[in-house]
Amino acid sequence: MTQPVTTHQAEEDARNEAILIWVNGALKPKAEALVSVYDSGFMLGDGVWEGLRLYNGRWAFLDEHLDRLFEAARAIDLDIGRTKDDLAAALEETREANSMVSDAHARLMVTRGVKTRPFQHPSLSRQGPTLVIIMEHSRPAIPRPVRLATVPHMRGLPMTQDPKLNSHSKLNCILACIAAEKAGADEALMLDVHGFVNTTNACNFFIVRKGEVWTSTGDYCMNGITRRKVIELCRANAIPVFERNFSLVDCYGADEAFLSGTFGAQTPVGLIDGRVIGTGETGPVTARIRKLYKHLVGA
Repeated sequence: MTQPVTTHQAEEDARNEAILIWVNGALKPKAEALVSVYDSGFMLGDGVWEGLRLYNGRWAFLDEHLDRLFEAARAIDLDIGRTKDDLAAALEETREANSMVSDAHARLMVTRGVKTRPFQHPSLSRQGPTLVIIMEHSRPAIPRPVRLATVPHMRGLPMTQDPKLNSHSKLNCILACIAAEKAGADEALMLDVHGFVNTTNACNFFIVRKGEVWTSTGDYCMNGITRRKVIELCRANAIPVFERNFSLVDCYGADEAFLSGTFGAQTPVGLIDGRVIGTGETGPVTARIRKLYKHLVGA
């Protein structure tokens, strides 16, 4: 039986047991990096976050990630209480404290902070936001193209919980991933409210048909920075790329499929709902985009 993998699978690295974690301005050992059980992020999933990758001493697309974080905070009426420069400096402080140069992954999280009572109303968070940066040595180690299974869970309409928000609350996506695993796949392929193929539970999704790269319209998926970079790379290198509606039938007959995300960059897809996609291995267009992206981030 093929062993399951995750799209965020990394090499084991013993150094991660000794990392320092940035919590509200203080660097703390892993065992002491704690937040309150009254924190609105723990209690309600009330917060936003970013994942960033370090390549050869440089955070890839740092400005875009900070822009997206502050835009999301504004959207949920959360005052981060610090500037973008402050958070960039906090990232650098954490990087230096952990002696990281490359192949590191940071998760920068902001919640509405500690509540005075264990209830939902945001006015109960009166102590200011909670900010945490977890930074780990992290070299992706995905041993094969991933397998996807279509699940009944959807990325919803913008008037419910806009899927463009990188919110702490990911229960819908977690339930989708559980359903996919129980179906024998690694990750879930989620449709939009109209039945078109949209995204996976953790990454953006692309197919390749007759040399053309297709991805969803972007209306119902995460506003992925890596997704945008893939589209820009295609346009800059004469690879036809389209943001459009497409169906599962289009996916089953695709020549290639791949995921995009900050951690894995571009992850090939070998199987969807039991159907082998192309040869089941990394296709030539995916390989070319991976090479272009690697050059872009200086990996």
